[in-house]
Amino acid sequence: MAIHPSALKRARQNEIKRIRNKSYKTRVKKAVKEVRVATADNLVDKAKDSFPKAVSIIQKTASKGVIHKKKAARTISRLARQINSSVHSS
Repeated sequence: MAIHPSALKRARQNEIKRIRNKSYKTRVKKAVKEVRVATADNLVDKAKDSFPKAVSIIQKTASKGVIHKKKAARTISRLARQINSSVHSS
């Protein structure tokens, strides 16, 4: 365990950031899952409605540094491809 005051403060800050980052990651997972479930169930309108919300959440999370910006771009790209393929197949 940390002994110096600065190390104790850093440990407190890290714990706060860990909890905050966890909530952001959970929001991203829920948003992505909502789009993927809608496309899997062939609910194209619902998928198109939830996609911009998911993109917003993902980009906001990446801008805060919780996830890497390339991971955010990759996730958004994959969701877009999934929606487009479900639109063209049905």
